[in-house]
Amino acid sequence: MMKKATGEEPKIWGSSIIGFGNVRYKSPATEREVDWLKIGFSPRKANLSLYLMNLKKHEAALKKLGKHKTGVGCLYINKLSDVDIKILKDMIGKSVK
Repeated sequence: MMKKATGEEPKIWGSSIIGFGNVRYKSPATEREVDWLKIGFSPRKANLSLYLMNLKKHEAALKKLGKHKTGVGCLYINKLSDVDIKILKDMIGKSVK
């Protein structure tokens, strides 16, 4: 899904994040700049963590997505069958733009 949305090959970021694409991210809190992934995920023991830029722009979609939790820049899903895949694909596509 993410490879198709970005047209990028997956790359390991750190020890457990699979990322697609690369952006220069500037923290609004600290002004610090770092290279970061456009979108990505990490298959963790407790859940699947999806890294999407600017989750606030997805507020309407999140209400329809299904069972999930959110963090500052992460979307947490226990299993893909808990969410509407069509809505998730749309969110991924919009995160890339």
